[in-house]
Amino acid sequence: MRTYIKKLQKGEVKEDTSFVYMLPYEQGTSPFIVQGYFGPFSHKNRAAIDFKMKRGTKIVAARDGVVTRVKEDSDRGGWNKKYRSDGNNIVITHADGSRAGYWHLQQNGALVNVGDTVKQGQVIALSGKTGYAAIPHLHFIVWKSQRGSWQQVATRFNTSKGIRYLKGWKKYKRPAEQ
Repeated sequence: MRTYIKKLQKGEVKEDTSFVYMLPYEQGTSPFIVQGYFGPFSHKNRAAIDFKMKRGTKIVAARDGVVTRVKEDSDRGGWNKKYRSDGNNIVITHADGSRAGYWHLQQNGALVNVGDTVKQGQVIALSGKTGYAAIPHLHFIVWKSQRGSWQQVATRFNTSKGIRYLKGWKKYKRPAEQ
């Protein structure tokens, strides 16, 4: 999967029909990606993206869906695996059955509830540093069921420079029309 994602990022895969996501932050901001797909720190086996954000930054839904999980009771976090289960999060299930996870939210930082229908671009949470996190950031990941097991999915985003698979150590802006 890692090799395939690298080909997607380089544009070597031409017939891509995957869903195009909205960047999960508000217009006018462009957080730095501190870790991309299969990054060297905590993403060695994860097709996830970490957007560096100050605590309390508004997070928006990257896609329409229904909120299927909310955890916001933790105030614990740090760069130690013992904090992994303390990560506040929201999971949204999309119409095609895929799910997006938004992790490391601040305590009581969820602005939606289980069962809520959300629209792409709707503010859903406030970023934080709960769980296994060295710095305040948003950990974003998408997965879907394939042949009976859940598989992580690389995601394309609509950026000010076109539709892209995001890369680590870069910043991306939302296009003006979003």
